[in-house]
Amino acid sequence: MCEKGDPLENTVAERVNGIMRTEYFAYIIIADRSQAESILAKAVLNYNTVRLHISCGMLTPEKVHKNNVTIKRAWKNYYLRKTVQLSQTRSE
Repeated sequence: MCEKGDPLENTVAERVNGIMRTEYFAYIIIADRSQAESILAKAVLNYNTVRLHISCGMLTPEKVHKNNVTIKRAWKNYYLRKTVQLSQTRSE
């Protein structure tokens, strides 16, 4: 689901999928594919234009992108982890 094939990026996609399932599709019975596509389009529009995001400084993604707002990063960056060198514990 991620752009570069990096498994650490997959967490974002999984989070969005979870939000869609729990906030937008939890109480809806979908009859067919066209209805699912319509509901999904409305959910994505709502997600980007109405729903406030903690990671966007309690703004919508649309406002952040449209107004070129600089926000403080509110998520972890796993790339900044320090590599730990493990010493060998058994002698060969």
